[in-house]
Amino acid sequence: MSDPSVRRPTPLTAAALPQRPSAMPVHKYRPYEAVDLADRAWPDARVTQAPRWLSTDLRDGNQALIDPMSPERKREMFDLLVGLGYKEIEVGFPSSGETDFAFVRSIIEEGAIPDDVTISVLTQGREELIERTVESLRGARRATVHLYNATAPTFRRVVFRGTKEQVKQIAVGGTQLVMDYADKILGHDAVLGYQYSPEIFT
Repeated sequence: MSDPSVRRPTPLTAAALPQRPSAMPVHKYRPYEAVDLADRAWPDARVTQAPRWLSTDLRDGNQALIDPMSPERKREMFDLLVGLGYKEIEVGFPSSGETDFAFVRSIIEEGAIPDDVTISVLTQGREELIERTVESLRGARRATVHLYNATAPTFRRVVFRGTKEQVKQIAVGGTQLVMDYADKILGHDAVLGYQYSPEIFT
């Protein structure tokens, strides 16, 4: 049962629950020494504000647990993360099973995602998994699809049984499929982001 003391933001009240400033006493630490490199601009750039924070608490490994979070527990966690002020929340691995797919659908259909929050979902590079993943996002206003594939020599040889170029094509082809299915299923109603990660690359 949900704790009634937890403030539950809705799309209308989420703005009243902004991300809190850090309580860490960062002012007492000296910043790192600048590196003077005349031929490059980025080393001179100083970090003066927090980066974009993305919570992976709802997704990272949950689909692989013997006793994963129930949809009710995931919803409680999602509402808590929104209440903490997270603007990017990885909500699931929809192609891994019906539980994650149904959860993503429920927060979209119930209007639980504030307008300024972007949800993120994870997928592997196979076409049927990409299609299922994008289908889970139908009706979302802001979403990111994160595609990954292993690139380590052992995976190339044992799992994919392919060359470097063939494994690279999994990423390139998967990216094109994400764009194609997003155009076909989501149209122009959603703001769609895309991320790619090489997994197990050593």
